Amino acid sequence: MARIAGVDIPDNKRGEIALTYIYGIGRKSAQTILTKAGVNYDKKANAWSDDESTAIRTVIGAEYKVEGVLKSEVQMSIKRLLDIGCYRGLRHRKGLPVRGQRTKNNSRTRKGKRKTVANKKKATK
Repeated sequence: MARIAGVDIPDNKRGEIALTYIYGIGRKSAQTILTKAGVNYDKKANAWSDDESTAIRTVIGAEYKVEGVLKSEVQMSIKRLLDIGCYRGLRHRKGLPVRGQRTKNNSRTRKGKRKTVANKKKATK
């Protein structure tokens, strides 16, 4: 099992897919990395030689922000929005969708499990 950027890359997957297990690398950037490293997309991760693995590591290390560095940068961006008190920051603070989605029916991922609110009881005479 290869280890790149602190992540165990699955052996039985194609190189293009295996690199997407690293936070911050998607399909397109995985293809770009493999092209620069001179490795075929369809070659499985367990078939990579030591030279190919090293080439992939150097490309990722030199040109991409991945894993911890990227996660901390994203958190700093969110913290900046919270500090300046802009609309997006307020939405983050309240735990509501940030990018303009409607909240009447959907957005359960952001809002969490439903909280049932009971109706007021009618007064008896």
